[in-house]
Amino acid sequence: MATRVIGAGTLARDLGRWRSIDADGESVASARRSARPAYLALAEGIRLLIHDGRAPLGVALPSERDLAATLGVSRTTITSTYSLLRENGYLISRQGSRSTVALPRDVQHDGSKPARSILAMMGASELPTIDMTYAAMAAPMEMQEAYSVALEGIPAYLGTHGMDPVGVLALREAIARRFTARGLATDPDQILVTLGAQHGLRLLLNVLTAPAARVLIDHPTYPNAIEAIRDVGARPVPVPLRPEHPDKGWDLDGIRSAARQTAATLAYLVPDFNNPTGLLLDAEGRAELAAIARETRMTIVVDESMGDLDLSSDELQPPVAAFAKGNEIVTIGSASKSFWGGLRVGWIRTNQPLITKLLGIRSTVDLGTPVMDQLATVHLLANAGAILERRRSQLRAQRATLIEALAEELPDWRPTFGAGGMSVWAQLPAPVSTALAATAPNHGVLLAAGPRFGVQGAFERFIRLPFTHQEPELRLAVKAMAAAYEALTPRAADPLQPLTCY
Repeated sequence: MATRVIGAGTLARDLGRWRSIDADGESVASARRSARPAYLALAEGIRLLIHDGRAPLGVALPSERDLAATLGVSRTTITSTYSLLRENGYLISRQGSRSTVALPRDVQHDGSKPARSILAMMGASELPTIDMTYAAMAAPMEMQEAYSVALEGIPAYLGTHGMDPVGVLALREAIARRFTARGLATDPDQILVTLGAQHGLRLLLNVLTAPAARVLIDHPTYPNAIEAIRDVGARPVPVPLRPEHPDKGWDLDGIRSAARQTAATLAYLVPDFNNPTGLLLDAEGRAELAAIARETRMTIVVDESMGDLDLSSDELQPPVAAFAKGNEIVTIGSASKSFWGGLRVGWIRTNQPLITKLLGIRSTVDLGTPVMDQLATVHLLANAGAILERRRSQLRAQRATLIEALAEELPDWRPTFGAGGMSVWAQLPAPVSTALAATAPNHGVLLAAGPRFGVQGAFERFIRLPFTHQEPELRLAVKAMAAAYEALTPRAADPLQPLTCY
């Protein structure tokens, strides 16, 4: 089978103003702020596209001749760029064929290990780095106790084979009780325990979609969900959010229209503190969303992973599934955002026939969620009130610190945030998100570029900023961002100003 190739024009478009990744974009001979040559700046830009998923794994980059002509640089520059990417594990070369995109072996596909810049890989930077690419908190102090209690309870399961693809009954009962307390009567048999919400989504996609099927998504949304949709051969269809209007952030008419026009049979939406905007859909909107699903005969997968992180009110919204009249709403959730990212326990709430289908798919992937983790989650859910109250208070304080630091260091940025969640969605004065994320590691901070949260190269004017670090670290991170942003100006801040070629 022929290898898919990224066109030179497509790669150039996604790279944007890649020269601004090198301090102020001047030639090597006259660079005032950096001695990095063009090939290193270009390699940084391509590396970021690989991590953002816009240069997919396994595809081939353009030929050296084509890319050099398109970018207006020498072929030697492209040769050096590809060589550097190859040396650092971002390209795989096979005799007689093109070099294809890859990830270094020490970088996990789930993004749990932060990606160093190529400059750092070359040993040119020893700056301490603050990782702002993830939105997750450190474990609460009750975590060790939860595993101690789980260890005491594990003997009851040691006489079995320990592989339960549905999930231990104690956890399914605890999850069902939480749904019932929120106004959605739920039986333990309606719960399937998974290895996190991401795992649950992937199982659902395998059952509910087909190659080339359309899946509606919030835009922006959780980037790993976009990749999961693409991995099963489906096509994400974006419906824009409006972060500047937090009370009406969802375009419900747009969702209805998109469902009808594309004949989408599935949607993935995050109405509970959308990642990255933090927006919350109100009860009226939830009722309408369920009605849209019925009208268009579309199943909506509602991701409640952030549902416990309301930072504006102690009154939770009812689950979207509480407004369903049939099986049109499927809910996925997770313990990872509420308690700890290392606790890979999630769940699906749906009807029994769909759970049976999911179990058929699951047996080809894994044989169940670890019993110890499930028992630890039972203990955490039993004590969730005090844990979550403390974590929400911490997040409020850290969000205030981040907003204050941005106002001091980057007053021309426009941060917006919703009612909860773990991140601020900041609008930049110019479309330089990719360039900023590429150069930021050299100033001591790792950032996730805005386009990572969208499709078709959207959100170059935005960047997600989690407030999950301690307050001193957040202030240092903002100072580092300010230094990186300054390195891009004034030329990168003016999207109309032409670039000179190396």
